Amino acid sequence: MIDAFQREINYLRISITDRCNLRCVYCMPKEGVSNLGHNDILRYEEILRIVRIAVQKGITKVRVTGGEPLVRSGVVEFLSALGDVDGLSDISLTTNGIILEKLAEPLYEAGIRRINISLDSLIPDKYRAITRGGDVHKVLRGIEKSRQAGFSPIKINVVVIKGFNDGEIEGFASLARDNPYQVRFIEYMPIGENMDNNDFQHLSNDTIRSEVARRCSLIPREDAQAGNGGPARIFRIDGGLGEVGFISAMSHQFCSSCNRLRLTADGRLRACLLSDESEIDMKTSLRTGCTDSHLKELIERVITMKPRGHQDYHQKGARKKCVRTMSSIGG
Repeated sequence: MIDAFQREINYLRISITDRCNLRCVYCMPKEGVSNLGHNDILRYEEILRIVRIAVQKGITKVRVTGGEPLVRSGVVEFLSALGDVDGLSDISLTTNGIILEKLAEPLYEAGIRRINISLDSLIPDKYRAITRGGDVHKVLRGIEKSRQAGFSPIKINVVVIKGFNDGEIEGFASLARDNPYQVRFIEYMPIGENMDNNDFQHLSNDTIRSEVARRCSLIPREDAQAGNGGPARIFRIDGGLGEVGFISAMSHQFCSSCNRLRLTADGRLRACLLSDESEIDMKTSLRTGCTDSHLKELIERVITMKPRGHQDYHQKGARKKCVRTMSSIGG
């Protein structure tokens, strides 16, 4: 699938639930969000039908997200079924890692090999604060269990917030140096209504990279720079076991190479993370007996709605924001 700006769209991110076992400050309000009811979210068989049709249109890569995907009942069986879809070359999972220790081996047996784990602090009190109650030790045990199970790569996503966890950059770089992990520093991106409920500040990845480079010799991976199959710029650590990456959605936008669509838990296919105007309701068509041809047409229509980029996200004197929270979009 080629959009209006000559980008090949071959990647689908699928949110299977808006529910989460954490309440991260930048993701949702303290009281949480109004959870969708059982009939409001797509059934697994409905998701699989969309995926099969999307594969026919050119999707080859799928990432399963949430909310927190591992809290949804039947997720392991669903991931196994997803692996049986002909034409998918890559299936991965994003999780906060809280219950990963228990599920790492079943997930690996279901065919998942690549996993992303969100971890914004290595300090127990700070982690508890940013997640409103989370236990960092559970996440660290989940990471180690994933390593033992055989997952590779294991990517650790760190949203860096000025004045909160920017003092931990060295600690995260050391984690990548001493372990075969890919630690990815992600610029904080204010999004959704909740961005007005905190005073978090953006820190450019240029600054973060300079901080890492003062302590580690970084060697660029030429096959893994932003726009070359993904949003991250990846570097090997000279003499180390792992890698570090930098995802700079704010300071160095990579919209010109964006290759993804997003399927929300409530059945909306979305062309851009930051554009509420670029989504189409798939669930209603699915539940009113539509044909596969009609679903193909909806996918094609979403592609035509994909904007050039989010250059207008920061407007002079004002911030344009999408209404949905990150937990409802799926990241």
